[in-house]
Amino acid sequence: MGLRTSCPQLFPGDIVEYPRNKYFSHFAVYYGERDGVPYVAHLTTRDSDSKLPLFGRALRSEVKLEPLELLGKKYKVNNMLDDSFPPRDFHGVVKPAIEDLLGHEVTFDILFHNSEHQATLLRYGVKKSAQIEMIYKHIMPAWKTLFDQNLL
Repeated sequence: MGLRTSCPQLFPGDIVEYPRNKYFSHFAVYYGERDGVPYVAHLTTRDSDSKLPLFGRALRSEVKLEPLELLGKKYKVNNMLDDSFPPRDFHGVVKPAIEDLLGHEVTFDILFHNSEHQATLLRYGVKKSAQIEMIYKHIMPAWKTLFDQNLL
């Protein structure tokens, strides 16, 4: 499904992808409507002025429930692991997990626990980040060379 400014059909538990730049996106899980307003749950830093977490980590992060379009007008449904993992039951598993996380501090880590990891963990019970796996494909050969030369 391509990017849209119109509303793609969303179902509770769908992963919503918000492109941020050429390389990275932010991810959320569609929660449903409250008073006619669609909401998503997503991992975000608590300190709104900390755009770039120090060393790729932000200790003061949390899962928030916010209006769908507050995160961006361009988004798409991206249930990227449906072919590999069955989605978990929204009302029995995902929604209670989201509600348990709300208001609790969570460590954000760009490599090990980013918004994509959080979204796939909620939907599938598995932490995966295709964005980070792509980065690993490119940096691992360079790191291997540095290790082999005892430079790292």
